[in-house]
Amino acid sequence: MTTTDFLVLPPRPDSTAELLAAAARRRGLAVEQLPGPVVPDRLRHTAGGRGHLYGGPVLAGAVAADLGLGLLEPDDDWLTRLPYAYTRRDITLTTLGEARWSRTPMFVKPPREKHLPAAVYADGSRLPGDERLPADTPVLVSDIVTFLAEYRLFVLDGVVHTASRYAVGGRLDPAPLDACRHREAVLGFASGLLDACADGLPSAVVVDVGLAADADRGEEHWAVVEANMAWFSTSYAADPDRVLDVVLRAAGPGTRVAARDRPFLRPAATM
Repeated sequence: MTTTDFLVLPPRPDSTAELLAAAARRRGLAVEQLPGPVVPDRLRHTAGGRGHLYGGPVLAGAVAADLGLGLLEPDDDWLTRLPYAYTRRDITLTTLGEARWSRTPMFVKPPREKHLPAAVYADGSRLPGDERLPADTPVLVSDIVTFLAEYRLFVLDGVVHTASRYAVGGRLDPAPLDACRHREAVLGFASGLLDACADGLPSAVVVDVGLAADADRGEEHWAVVEANMAWFSTSYAADPDRVLDVVLRAAGPGTRVAARDRPFLRPAATM
């Protein structure tokens, strides 16, 4: 039985997992890359809870109980509850079955898990059918927005802990936030957003924001793209050591989850 904190990684770690592993080792944490979705006996139910996780929902579902993890995630409807000033578009949480009835162009994405490609659909008939996803699958449906540049914010205790640009003009283009010309605007928008709305998020979470264009009015404005669980988010060019701070809080021992974060625990039924 291990007596030190450790970070669990999936069988096939991606580049973010590798960066987090190096950061974890630098601070003295053990790193455990699982060969499959089974927790070794020596890691099961460690005294007081020692495990942390970086990996997807399938892995989380297989190992969370045996590791005693408390996994934090934003509410499915968080975007829909934001003031219009922070979204600048109409967003509805509905089901895939309902969205299939739409006959107008729309942007559709899953609230958290990536079982459906986030994309613009010409109408609801273009969405996956029941043979791929059940009608009760939750989805967010919104107006179509053109984002000129998009940024990933790793948020800890209501403050941006580290951040990265990840796209320009809809194409992947990572860069450290400190190297971006919109740095001050990103942080200013994020500060206002988090001051007003951080109580509706876990203390460790990822929020994506972007600079959007309104072609009809010839204007640009900042808006929230989405919120995600930190334990399943690509770091892009953010500082790995500071990303690790957020991941360790977002997916750590259930016994350490603060009272304010308990409403954001991933339900056991989905794990």
